[in-house]
Amino acid sequence: MPIVAQSTETTDWVSRYADEVITESERRAPGKPVVVASGLSPSGPIHLGNLREVMTPHLVADEIRRRGHAVRHLISWDDYDRYRKVPAGVPGVDDSWAEHIGKPLTSVPAPVGSAYPNWAEHFKAAMSESLASLGVEYDGISQTEQYTTGVYREQVLFAMKHRGDIDAILAQYRTKKTPPKKSQKPLDAAELEAAEGSGAAAEDDGSGSGAGYFPYKPYCAVCEKDLTTVTSYDDASTELTYTCRCGHGETVRLSEYNRGKLVWKVDWPMRWAYEGVIFEPSGVDHSSPGSSFQVGGQIVGIFGGEQPIGPMYAFVGISGMAKMSSSKGGVPTPADALQIMEPQLIRWLYARRRPNQSFKIAFDQEIQRLYDEWDKLAVKVTEGAALPGDVAAYSRAVGTAAGELPRTPRPLPYRTLASVADVTAGAEDQTLRILNELDPSQPLGSLDDVRPRLDRAEAWINTQVPAESRTLVRDEPDKELLGSLDEQDRASLRLLVDGLDDHWSLDGLTHLVYGVPKVQAGFPADATAKELPAEIKGAQRAFFALVYRLLVTRDTGPRLPTLLLAVGADRVRKLLGA
Repeated sequence: MPIVAQSTETTDWVSRYADEVITESERRAPGKPVVVASGLSPSGPIHLGNLREVMTPHLVADEIRRRGHAVRHLISWDDYDRYRKVPAGVPGVDDSWAEHIGKPLTSVPAPVGSAYPNWAEHFKAAMSESLASLGVEYDGISQTEQYTTGVYREQVLFAMKHRGDIDAILAQYRTKKTPPKKSQKPLDAAELEAAEGSGAAAEDDGSGSGAGYFPYKPYCAVCEKDLTTVTSYDDASTELTYTCRCGHGETVRLSEYNRGKLVWKVDWPMRWAYEGVIFEPSGVDHSSPGSSFQVGGQIVGIFGGEQPIGPMYAFVGISGMAKMSSSKGGVPTPADALQIMEPQLIRWLYARRRPNQSFKIAFDQEIQRLYDEWDKLAVKVTEGAALPGDVAAYSRAVGTAAGELPRTPRPLPYRTLASVADVTAGAEDQTLRILNELDPSQPLGSLDDVRPRLDRAEAWINTQVPAESRTLVRDEPDKELLGSLDEQDRASLRLLVDGLDDHWSLDGLTHLVYGVPKVQAGFPADATAKELPAEIKGAQRAFFALVYRLLVTRDTGPRLPTLLLAVGADRVRKLLGA
């Protein structure tokens, strides 16, 4: 694995944050493991926008581990949040789930057919599997378990005792008009949903009770919902009285009662202090004046803690979402991305951009360009020609402090694999034949040599490319088109057909198809662009379009040399009228 650029490299944001976090951890908690944190709400499919909440601290934590320090990456599963809405497009869910709005996520039934006991566990499982594939090491904390087993009891009682101090901080912001956010605007509705962040981001501060301010919200013992209002609380006895919109009301001892939680703007800073969090990023929805991250920076002091270091992270957009099939029109999840790309590419996309830089993850044709860029970087790293910041991002992408992630032994170009998968419709014998003919001097032992990249390319073709854009090779020659050709076109096809056997490899066919128009114009087949008139490019485009029409009935298609290999020499001759 390449050496990660040291912290002196100005383009490596991960190393810079690692420097700061180590220094701050030694000041706050000398001799203890460094603590970084993320928070995820399993209120529905956890999407690629949320993944930045995890990848940012993961990359910093991993750099700290590489330097030999003990570090904990906490992921708080906000599964004790209220169920706020029925997400659209979730299989096995209908409008009847609306009756559960207001309950904790762990009290909501899982979608029909799920193997998991409740809503939260269903969506946590999918994300956990994706994080394992991405090499993310973490300690998961269920907020349901923390609250219902009394782990936070002392913190809850402390918050209630100091509710006046908390209220005074919150009051500074309730009377102020929130200024416009100075951040980039989401590009579309789907990205706005991706920016929404945790379900805890409802920004509830516990105000609104006519009996005073209470930072604690009970879940009703009868309807299980948080449609409750605290009407009184006694610090000495810890007796708390609440009423619920369902008609139920009761008095409980908060020193014994475990069905409730601190409101979000108090809950988050309480956890910072309780866990000793040194580093935690926040999305733009948490970073405006008066929002939970900003207010939490003051409230955390009441609990005897300090606000974590943490950058605001920018939006993660999606390119080509309209073609998504698995997300039913919603924002793609990490599992959706892992279906069409290797973990290394996904890690690289998050590692190479600073947290405050937005970027897009491609589900359309752009994925081919991204893979080309990734493969070129791999070559530069191997040859020692890459810039230090690029080497650092590459190293963080291909592995962690625990070792390298599993990789494709022969990483052939993604666009080539996609083209072959398109033409062969996944037939393994044909796929192996074509891939072996790409470079006959380096045959494959089996398709396992090009997996898992081949599987990702096949999945992209099958799930992201519309049927009308798929490549369908003709069964019979287009006699009408062949009969309409002039002598020059016929001559160009003869040059191509006559050269097939001597050029039957990817490089050879590339040389052949680009050389035909040159030869017809009176130039050598290997003449360079500088030696040719500008009109040769037009002649090449016209020649390519003719061959495509005869092979696949369209003017364009997969790269022509790859298509020729996929179709096979005998069939090419037949379709070109030889």
